[in-house]
Amino acid sequence: QGHLEERGGGSVQAGGSLRLSCLVANYGLTSYCMGWFRQVPEKGREGVASIDRNGTPKYADSVKGRFTISKDTTNNILYLQMNSLQPGDTGMYVCAADPGHHDCSLEGFTPAKGFWGQGTQVTVSS
Repeated sequence: QGHLEERGGGSVQAGGSLRLSCLVANYGLTSYCMGWFRQVPEKGREGVASIDRNGTPKYADSVKGRFTISKDTTNNILYLQMNSLQPGDTGMYVCAADPGHHDCSLEGFTPAKGFWGQGTQVTVSS
């Protein structure tokens, strides 16, 4: 129920690209608010991008113009296209879905609500 599985992480050099996928086992969950977060030991969890039920995205200032969030509601997949990667983008990337999160703000996600994946590691070297 609500199982989320991230794929697509890896190691790249600065300036490179990766596309992350979040496979959603619960049919219909991608129709709601979903988001990507990254976890770094010294910084904690940081919101990267979210997309609401209408497909409207929100981005952290640090990734605007470089990252694109999208979702395929037919196949229940959430994506994060990451271009011009920088060492500061390194982290464990986790996807989340929260059907009750109506404005879909990055700040409004909490591990106590909704569904969260285990994450996929992204490492960017200079």
